[in-house]
Amino acid sequence: MISQQDVIAQLPAHLQPFIAIQDYSAYSPRDHAVWRFLLHQLRYSLRDSAHPTYFEGLAKTGIGLEAIPRIEEINLCLNKLGWQAVAVDGFLPPAVFMEFQARKVLAIALNIRSFEHMLYTPAPDIIHESAGHAPFLVDIDYAEFLQRFGELGMRAIANDHDMAIYEAVRQLSIVKEDGNSSQADIATAEAEVERLQNMKVAPSEANLLARLHWWTVEYGLVGERDDYTIYGAGLLSSLSESQSCLDDHEVDKRALTLHALNTAYDITAPQPQLFVTQSCRHLSQVLEEYGRHMCCFRGGASALEEAMSAGTVVTIHYNSGLQIAGKISRVITDPVGNAIYINTDGPTQLAYENTELPGHGIEYHAQGFGSPIGRLRAMERCLSDYTVDELKRHHIEIDTKVTLHFLSGITVQGTLTSIIRRRQRNILFSFTECTVTDVDGNVLFDPSWGTFDMAIGDAVVSVAGGSADQTAYPMYKAPSYNVTAAQNVSDEARAQYEFYTRLRTLREAQNDDPQLIDQILNDDTLDWLIKFEAYELSQSHALKQQLERIASNSTDDIRVLIQGGLQRLAATAN
Repeated sequence: MISQQDVIAQLPAHLQPFIAIQDYSAYSPRDHAVWRFLLHQLRYSLRDSAHPTYFEGLAKTGIGLEAIPRIEEINLCLNKLGWQAVAVDGFLPPAVFMEFQARKVLAIALNIRSFEHMLYTPAPDIIHESAGHAPFLVDIDYAEFLQRFGELGMRAIANDHDMAIYEAVRQLSIVKEDGNSSQADIATAEAEVERLQNMKVAPSEANLLARLHWWTVEYGLVGERDDYTIYGAGLLSSLSESQSCLDDHEVDKRALTLHALNTAYDITAPQPQLFVTQSCRHLSQVLEEYGRHMCCFRGGASALEEAMSAGTVVTIHYNSGLQIAGKISRVITDPVGNAIYINTDGPTQLAYENTELPGHGIEYHAQGFGSPIGRLRAMERCLSDYTVDELKRHHIEIDTKVTLHFLSGITVQGTLTSIIRRRQRNILFSFTECTVTDVDGNVLFDPSWGTFDMAIGDAVVSVAGGSADQTAYPMYKAPSYNVTAAQNVSDEARAQYEFYTRLRTLREAQNDDPQLIDQILNDDTLDWLIKFEAYELSQSHALKQQLERIASNSTDDIRVLIQGGLQRLAATAN
């Protein structure tokens, strides 16, 4: 069996801080009872509405119904499908989540929803991740679609507003699952999410892709608008919404097209509309249609300007292979719209093939970076394509005064001190005593500023979100200490765990204990779930009547859970 440590060791260093170790002993007897109740209930309620692959996948991905699965068990099954699993703590930064997915790693939140939020929780939990996402990995077409989504998602450009919303939603999920949170705490967290969602901010690439992910991977339907089944993990892991979504009068069903990008979503509330795809092939077509318009594919001035507006760190990829990672602060274009000079502001990294160039990290380029883009006069090819001997014939050699005249009118004049080459291509020139001017004589770089490192390349072929080498230039802080897995349990609730344990022992041994059943029947302080498990085991008419009374006098959520459970037991008994 592959251990979590083995999986972690195979992943890049910048992803490892986001991985948690599943402490299986930390799950309480009530946690296992919550899992068991919900998994049995979901299997029953989804029997006619879930896509058939769901039930096949539950069996093939190590998702048992009786107890919370161990990550190692899931891993053993996923490995047969070419995937792996890691435990994480709740919400991840979107780009991190997508990179796991791109690497065919299923990130599974280690916590389980609280007893108080069994119907729905805004926080990712092990029910949502394992019983929602994992089953469909048995479908090769869907697994390839999910991996491709990760590849695009990890390269999408986010803006500062995206990160603010991520932090706010994460905080909301924490306070909602914390038993010590007051209603004022919850209201404050909800208000912050609502405030950010209501801000008039143009959606970023990452935000648009997140919408597509939500309306497909999380809340997708497959089939036709009037004849569909569920495949979205968010629906498959929600007892309430997996049922309410089937009401075509209350929830509008729309054919999946790129118009889904125009539809925002609220993670804290039921969705008023859902999108129906015809097949995995259709999913992939819609994804690729959006993907080919992303900055990481189109490059050029428009991509640079979009990234500059986002105000976040991006990686600029020259056609020579050189990568520049930083926040773009200026893009100079020529009269026909070609980018001819760029500047970054603040820490900047130079890299090649996603590995930082020695000496060109964010400490060295702490104040930013600037460089021209384009070809030189009287040179027929990109400067990157010339050999060292060919450069000499153009009077370009180390330790000499060099003047470079670009077609754009930019001029670079200084002493060439070094040339960095990779794979027989020039990617970076460094100059001392260097002056850089534009066509009007404006100074773009002054000798007093130090060494001028000039990126080589006549085109920007890609602009992607994040840094090139995230180990050397990390994008995200270590995960918060406010872990969503940490639930505060009252002493009163903890005292009831013995009953869950005794009932599980009886069930597994297929024994009965009338004395224990009577004790549970006559103790009004016990959880309704204990009484339900006792009734399931004993079929006591008195316990059934008691559960019906509890349901009629409880909140809507508890009433739905109890009535649904009794209905399932009655149906499966016949």
